[in-house]
Amino acid sequence: MRKIIHIDMDAFYASVELRDRPDLIDQPVVIAFDHPRSVLTTASYPARKYGLHSAMPLHRAKQRCPQLVIIEPNFNKYREISNIIHNIFKRYTSIIEPISLDEAYLDVTNNLKSIATATEIAQYIQQDIWLETRLTASAGVAPNKFLAKIASDWYKPNGLCIIKPAYIQSFISALSLKKIPGVGKVTQEKLEKLNLYTLGDIQKIDESVLIHHFGKYGKQLYLYAQGIDDRPVQHERIRQQISKEQTFDTNYLIEKCRQYIYELCEKVWGSLVQKKMIAYGISLKFKKSDFQLLQHSKSFSHAIESLEQLKQATDLLINEMNIPIDTRFRLVGVSTYHLEMSNSISQLSLW
Repeated sequence: MRKIIHIDMDAFYASVELRDRPDLIDQPVVIAFDHPRSVLTTASYPARKYGLHSAMPLHRAKQRCPQLVIIEPNFNKYREISNIIHNIFKRYTSIIEPISLDEAYLDVTNNLKSIATATEIAQYIQQDIWLETRLTASAGVAPNKFLAKIASDWYKPNGLCIIKPAYIQSFISALSLKKIPGVGKVTQEKLEKLNLYTLGDIQKIDESVLIHHFGKYGKQLYLYAQGIDDRPVQHERIRQQISKEQTFDTNYLIEKCRQYIYELCEKVWGSLVQKKMIAYGISLKFKKSDFQLLQHSKSFSHAIESLEQLKQATDLLINEMNIPIDTRFRLVGVSTYHLEMSNSISQLSLW
């Protein structure tokens, strides 16, 4: 039985800025570039009382909260503090899976300090983070990653939630499907049409029904409903994707967007080369003027071997999307996925 801790810093970017600006501690603060097309990266807890959240367009946040305090992000500062936090993790275990600057999984089944319980380790980590950064973190302790992730969000901010093996079934039976990773608005609506609202509801139906309606994700839901998640903490985790986006001041037609997509390809390719990685998949994202998202992805049987091939692949995806020529977009994005460390690279081949 594994002992997994999920650590999630509380409103990380905002908390860093508020630590340095205590006069704003009770104000509705958001971290965002003050730009007409910007979205929020983080909202402080007072700001969340107005319904503000990350990825919300800044102009909408201003409408909801006219007294909003906007602080532009300082990612160099956030990375420095993140390094301190991750060095704290290393005191307790070498099996660490960083998810982002402010979030990580830790496998403490066998810890470096011979501490008896995972709960104690989580408490020590929270204490160390506070003493060394003056920031709070929430922690979830459970036998697997799925439950640890759910638990870390249970008592935010500065919370600690422990799900012991004996209590897994009682915990998950009433767990709302809204809290399950991968259940977005569309999936939630489909689940509710089947009268499925909790993991307990899913326990009562056959796995084949879930697979019929949700494909591979139906299998995952079925396992979650049993409290099962066999994924290990990947301490040598390869980055899952490299992506770049561009938001425009003016809404552009597809042919104009294509120029920006090529520029994003150059940035993505530069990151791949720098990290000595290869990609087998590519994804395009377009956000229309009404904020509707259009996305399309394609995998290849061989790695993309040049910048020119990457650009050609984006042309292929655009053609397959059949976008009306009069459609205007406010944002484009290019992502590469199915990444591996570079060994040998073959010719591009679609499948």
